Amino acid sequence: MGTDALEDIGPVDIVVIGYPPGAPLKGEAAAIIVDLVDRGIIRVLDALVITKDPDGTFSGIDVSNMSAEQAGDFAVFEGATSGLIGDADLAVAADAMEPGSVAAIIVYENRWAAPFAAAVRRAGGEMLAYERVPVADLVAALDALDAS
Repeated sequence: MGTDALEDIGPVDIVVIGYPPGAPLKGEAAAIIVDLVDRGIIRVLDALVITKDPDGTFSGIDVSNMSAEQAGDFAVFEGATSGLIGDADLAVAADAMEPGSVAAIIVYENRWAAPFAAAVRRAGGEMLAYERVPVADLVAALDALDAS
């Protein structure tokens, strides 16, 4: 991909979504991601499932190696691999997981922000910092504002 093609790329995020042992995986979240893709809001670049065994060992499972029942709506991302998720990423995700749990690692481009990001780059700008505000922090700040 040349630098001209990079001009039109939006910010890319990685998210790790963990499910504790025995949590019912209903596929509702996967269906919402599929909807976001269908509407052009995001583009999934990588999708991987990671499991952590009771003994602490972990492994990444490509969606294409999962049964239809295991993958659910997530199966639509079979073959979504850009090479951005490496062994170090799996290890970091596994460290955050409890034994016996499963997690989904998704790397996605924020397509909705691509025109803005491209305009910033064309003007010579660059992103200097990026951070997500945790929902709990937002709720606390709004509660504090309401209390004052």
